[in-house]
Amino acid sequence: MMTLPFSRLLAYGLLAYPLAFIALPIYVYVPQFYAERFGVSLSAVGTALLISRIADAFFDPYIGSLIDKRSQGQGYGRYILYAIPLLLIGFFALFHPPEEQGVAIFSWFFVSLIVVYAGFSLASIAYQAWGAALTQLPGERMRLSAVRECCGLLGVLSVAVLGQLVTFTWLSLLLGLSLLIGAASLFRWIPAVVHRQDVVSASLSWRVMFKNPDFRSLFSVFVLNGIAAAIPATLFLFYTKDQLHLAEQSGYLLLIYFISAVISMPFWSAFAKRTHERDAWLLSMLITIGSFIWAYNLSSYDLIPFAVICVFTGFSLGADLALPPALLAAVIHRAGHSERYEGSYFGAWSWANKMNLALAAGLALPLLQVLGYQPGTTSPEGLHALSSAYAILPCALKCLAAFYLWRSPIRSF
Repeated sequence: MMTLPFSRLLAYGLLAYPLAFIALPIYVYVPQFYAERFGVSLSAVGTALLISRIADAFFDPYIGSLIDKRSQGQGYGRYILYAIPLLLIGFFALFHPPEEQGVAIFSWFFVSLIVVYAGFSLASIAYQAWGAALTQLPGERMRLSAVRECCGLLGVLSVAVLGQLVTFTWLSLLLGLSLLIGAASLFRWIPAVVHRQDVVSASLSWRVMFKNPDFRSLFSVFVLNGIAAAIPATLFLFYTKDQLHLAEQSGYLLLIYFISAVISMPFWSAFAKRTHERDAWLLSMLITIGSFIWAYNLSSYDLIPFAVICVFTGFSLGADLALPPALLAAVIHRAGHSERYEGSYFGAWSWANKMNLALAAGLALPLLQVLGYQPGTTSPEGLHALSSAYAILPCALKCLAAFYLWRSPIRSF
């Protein structure tokens, strides 16, 4: 078991910056970008996101399996190198489409999503598996996860600010630079954690993973909590523009949200160390429910109340990001699978995360359209549907996740 100095933790965490830099535009900006600039309907955008994310999600277990089957003596770095060109090409294409309409623009959108998702999956699964294999000490797991997620949040903050100031061309260039810096830091300073020599190269089947009650319980909570978070992330720009009429302030509201998450990391790290990672995560869920439910009652120009909600939910986001991977690393260690099957576990984990986002976009957007909401609408029925989907539904799912977490067996380790 390895204790890492902060300099090594930072060297590991830097790659999270460009990976998060990619994620925010894809998950938040893309639906509105194609719906408003190119006239793609919400149903078409939702369908493309649903199909591409489901296809991408079902490749994640295969990617995790492939990583675990690597030759003895090989580390995780080669898979990150394979992912970098896919990330750069896919991101640039996604936000630089041709001036087309109809089937042509939809096809470009769909293929670009597939390419960038493939690169993101390969890089993130290898990266998180590498981190889980570095140390199995409980306090170190949380430190490693917290530093990684802090770097990721800084990437999100950067793109939230820069997205208001520069073009997507500049964002693409900055992405390339940060990817190169993050990868170089990782390869230069972090131990390779090569495949153990005392085992045969193999992957772990889902049947075996889900026989483990610890993993099964953690996975269920992660899915419910993830869907609860993915729905408002998908609807954020629509909500701030049409319900609150605060489109020009949306970037600043995201900034408040993610700054609060960064600030919260030391608190959650200390609280988890003092109590337990599960207890810290449960507290964060309760804070989110108690604050976010008020978004349902907000109306035009309620800037200050929504900013306060962003502070509290952002504070809880720090726990949502750092604690689940730390708990998964604990589950892997408890099962005796450290340094062997991290890829398989994080492949399943990534699959769940992608399915959360796919369900949020692929079901919430078409459902809103059926219920009468269209971008730019002023009808009471449409706005009621929007505010209900944005606030009530996520809080209900979060309550269910909190209940399952409270009843889970993972408090014992």
